[in-house]
Amino acid sequence: MASREFLKILSSARLGDAFSQQKLGEAYLTGAFKTPIQPSNALIWLEKSYLSLKNQLSDAETSNSPQIFSILSHVSNIPLAQTVDTPAFQFGWESFWRLADSNTDSETTIAARWQLVDLLINPSNLETQTKLTDWLKRNPPIALSEKTFATDFNNLQRVARQYLQDLADGSSLFANQAKELLIKLQPKNEALSSLWNVWLTDQNEEALIQAAELGLTLAKLTLGLRLAQLDGNVESKSNASLKKAAHWLELAAKDGDRDAWYALGEIYRRPQFSGYSASESDRCFDRAADLGHAQAQLRKGANLWRKREKIEEKVRGLQASYWVWQAHQQGIPEATELLSKILASCPDPKKNEWYELAQSADKAINHHAEHKLDEDWLLLCHRIIIANQFNFSKAELLLSEVGQLQHEHCVAVDIRWELPKILPRLIQIETIQQRRALLAAGKVFAGTDIEIEGNLRQRRYRFDQVTHWLMSTFSKSLNQTDTEPA
Repeated sequence: MASREFLKILSSARLGDAFSQQKLGEAYLTGAFKTPIQPSNALIWLEKSYLSLKNQLSDAETSNSPQIFSILSHVSNIPLAQTVDTPAFQFGWESFWRLADSNTDSETTIAARWQLVDLLINPSNLETQTKLTDWLKRNPPIALSEKTFATDFNNLQRVARQYLQDLADGSSLFANQAKELLIKLQPKNEALSSLWNVWLTDQNEEALIQAAELGLTLAKLTLGLRLAQLDGNVESKSNASLKKAAHWLELAAKDGDRDAWYALGEIYRRPQFSGYSASESDRCFDRAADLGHAQAQLRKGANLWRKREKIEEKVRGLQASYWVWQAHQQGIPEATELLSKILASCPDPKKNEWYELAQSADKAINHHAEHKLDEDWLLLCHRIIIANQFNFSKAELLLSEVGQLQHEHCVAVDIRWELPKILPRLIQIETIQQRRALLAAGKVFAGTDIEIEGNLRQRRYRFDQVTHWLMSTFSKSLNQTDTEPA
């Protein structure tokens, strides 16, 4: 059953409110308000929001509108391959090409390029690509900047391959996926397939060597691991040919194989290896971590944690926590244990100090037009909600720089700019509610003059005023809600 808030947004969206239409599109994209995730519906409502705003703005205003940019940034996160031949696909298709064609390195442009790559050249989407080919025959080409992309599918694939190479060479969030797709797209002729099958069925090393020489990445990796005795083969008693192993593993690593980079890191740490180098070993482990190798990420994070006193960073342990968190996301038990030492955890807001006050603040924000809240009061309400989600102290609540709190995996609370003796804290982001609270507050604080909140004394005074007003205005309704039967 849909929530009241969802029904309220749906009603406003149907009446043509652009903001509600965008909110509805976001809900179908992220699952907010317990809405089923439906990319095609998300695209439909984001198109409606885009058109509603475009009709209100001139061409010059449209190109510079933050609201238009916000809509398109959400569009870039829609899995385009799942929307082919749906009612709003034309809007999505054109929007993705316009975003991808912009000469910027913004996250939105990069995300759009990756979605086009995934749709046009990923072998996993062959059925969808057939549908797209039929759709292209029924629709006109897209005009972009000074060129026109023809509806010819092969031309579009050539552009997508260039995007793929650029993504693989870059350092964006999609770099690892791009490298994996490049490996998947390597030419696989019958000879290679035949040799690899012989190795798999008969364990014929001649076939393995030939496959590696012909350029099969997996064969290079397998041969390198066997020569270094890193493949778990305990029967072989011969000395590992570490130089030959390093040669094959380096070739596999150049193809972007993360396991090869990790194995190279281990080889360079072996005392019997003539090329022993701790620094080169660390470089290989770091490269494997960048490519998503879980053990390498743990190793890199643990190393950064040990050296945290010597590393110059704004909040000590932040880099370490990121890499340990990445390994934790891949289910490494040791990473989970180490992460608990680096990051504080407070996933249940009901156990935190500001819970009741945060409920009142949330009600105040949802009805701020009705209560005619001043901007500084509205900002403080957002601070209270964030403080409850992450169990802040009162000083952290009042002084934290909201726009700089969020990192991908945690919030970094640093109020030394006002209270130098209070040490920074790192707190893990663990729930959707925590991310939503940060997102909502970030949008409000982004367009606000930082001087409006005043100094610490003024913030304390305002906090007492707002607290008294929130409890006197909303505590009764909250108590009634708590006593109502579930």
